[in-house]
Amino acid sequence: MYLEDRTVRLQLWDTAGQERFRSLIPSYIHDSTVAVVVYDITNVNSFQQTTKWIDDVRTEKGSDVIIMLVGNKTDLADKRQVSIEEGERKAKELNVMFIETSAKAGYNVKQLFTCSSGFTWNGKHTGQKQRRHD
Repeated sequence: MYLEDRTVRLQLWDTAGQERFRSLIPSYIHDSTVAVVVYDITNVNSFQQTTKWIDDVRTEKGSDVIIMLVGNKTDLADKRQVSIEEGERKAKELNVMFIETSAKAGYNVKQLFTCSSGFTWNGKHTGQKQRRHD
């Protein structure tokens, strides 16, 4: 990804929330600066599972990683089971950043990658939550 005047390398690992990939977290995030934990806003179980995934990331990386909690599928708002307020509350409780997206519609996807890449490139690690709805 090109950010400002530099190229930032992004490497994405999609585990689809499956337990069998949990043991691979150390190898996934070994050299990572940012971890993005995504849940489906139409599936409350996927939202509940994010706490375990975030805990696993922190167990491996400690405070040496920026974590972003992402509620996806905002294009299915009529099937929403997890409110934006619940996502924000969890992000605040876990001291992670928060954004909602729709990968299908492209909503906030660029903002997600720009934000996470910016932290990677600038070496920022403020621990602040961020709500993005641009």
